Amino acid sequence: MATLTAVAPARTANQIAGVAAAAGGDEFANDGKQLLLIENGSGAEIDLTITTEKTVDGEDVADKVIAIPDGERHLIGPFPAQIYNDGDGHVNIGYEDHTNVTVAVIDASSV
Repeated sequence: MATLTAVAPARTANQIAGVAAAAGGDEFANDGKQLLLIENGSGAEIDLTITTEKTVDGEDVADKVIAIPDGERHLIGPFPAQIYNDGDGHVNIGYEDHTNVTVAVIDASSV
């Protein structure tokens, strides 16, 4: 699992360059104001799984699974910390197929 570093948005043109999705999934630090930008160039639709850490009445809340069609770029989030953060304050994401998938984290805390 790779740890992604968030980029801050700016009022000037700033390039948001994604990195290759990791085979074992990725994680990123989250204060509830992060957004995930994912682009699927795999040749087929993939499922993105965002792990939920919350329980209700002792029952686990189901992970969030989002279908990302081939050739599309999606902006997802923010992620409420009390639902998605693990014990280290990170959101964990997994990919059905990571080949030709890029991902970036945008830190909207400063806006």
